[in-house]
Amino acid sequence: MPFAVYVLGLAVFAQGTSEFMLSGLVSSIAADLGVSLAAAGLLTSAFAVGMVLGAPLMALAGRTWPRRRALLFFLAVFVAVHIAGALTPSYGVLLATRFVGALANAGFWAVALTAAVSMVPDRLKGRATAVVVGGVTIACVVGVPAGAVLGERWGWRAAFWAVALISLPAFAAILRSLPGGVRGDGEAAPVRNELRVRNELRVRDELRVLTGPRLRPTLLTMALVQGATFCAFSYLEPLLTRESGLSSAWVPAALALFGAGAFLGVTVAGRYADRRATALVAYGMVALALGWSALALTAGRPVAALVLIPLLGLLAFGTGTALITRLLGQAAGAPTLAGASATAAFNLGAAVGPWAGGLALDAGLGHRAPVWVSAALMGLALVVAGARRAAVAVSGVRVTG
Repeated sequence: MPFAVYVLGLAVFAQGTSEFMLSGLVSSIAADLGVSLAAAGLLTSAFAVGMVLGAPLMALAGRTWPRRRALLFFLAVFVAVHIAGALTPSYGVLLATRFVGALANAGFWAVALTAAVSMVPDRLKGRATAVVVGGVTIACVVGVPAGAVLGERWGWRAAFWAVALISLPAFAAILRSLPGGVRGDGEAAPVRNELRVRNELRVRDELRVLTGPRLRPTLLTMALVQGATFCAFSYLEPLLTRESGLSSAWVPAALALFGAGAFLGVTVAGRYADRRATALVAYGMVALALGWSALALTAGRPVAALVLIPLLGLLAFGTGTALITRLLGQAAGAPTLAGASATAAFNLGAAVGPWAGGLALDAGLGHRAPVWVSAALMGLALVVAGARRAAVAVSGVRVTG
């Protein structure tokens, strides 16, 4: 495996840490900037909105950009906004840096996955993809709890500085190890114009596939499942410290447990989703609806909460992975935008979930309220999935994975 592929995984690790680390920092950010917990939770939503908008746009733009230059540009922007976020005393500026950082993250993802598989033979493309995507799961296991520890000891700004510093070695390594060629270099202008026209026609065809009636319910289900995950996860720290009665020192451990469960869920789903995606999604969604309800009911018992947290991490990320697998199988006619649409749906949920949980907190419903909202979102996801299966059954078409 080329060293450059692991470098891309390192950069994705830093970006994944940034995306998820606020779950352990919301109280300190709220106190430092003089805003409510709900407003601090919206920082996660801002990042997710940037990913929703950036994923399809950057996927399209990244097809023709020089890969090394694009990766360096996106990573430089990502580092710059984290430095700005660590320095600013303004909530508004911090909110803007989260949005811009997400755009850069989306752009990096769009180019990094393509670059990784282009550097290896066909037999290693799956491993190369796993190395890059693995940066996110490792971030959940290691990076997010580490960010919580830094925030506890030196303040939330230390976590932002750490993300920026971790990204710098990746920047230097990409500069030295990644090929610098440009796709389409050396082609005559008429050939480039013809390719551009073909690409535009292909994009239109892909958009028709993605907006068709078969994929819309799957995308909506993905958004609702991830909305439920991020709604509760974004306010996990105040739930544990103010409802479960645990000290703040337990928060990194709880986040690590969630991350370990997520890693196991992705691993299991990756092994079985190709053959049993529909079954994994169905059982996982029912279990998540019950699991979030159980956490809301037992949050006052520390042992029960600490047992449920890794289980919910496993179910959330295992179900999410199975949904992505099913979507990619259904969207075979949209190879360029299928991954981007999955990313957009994932992050649409990540934007709506913390917002909805914040509304429940602002309404004075207590720190368990976001978990109840997660259970409600899972119930809605089950309704959408059930309606899709009923519609397909009525039409006489067999539902497949």
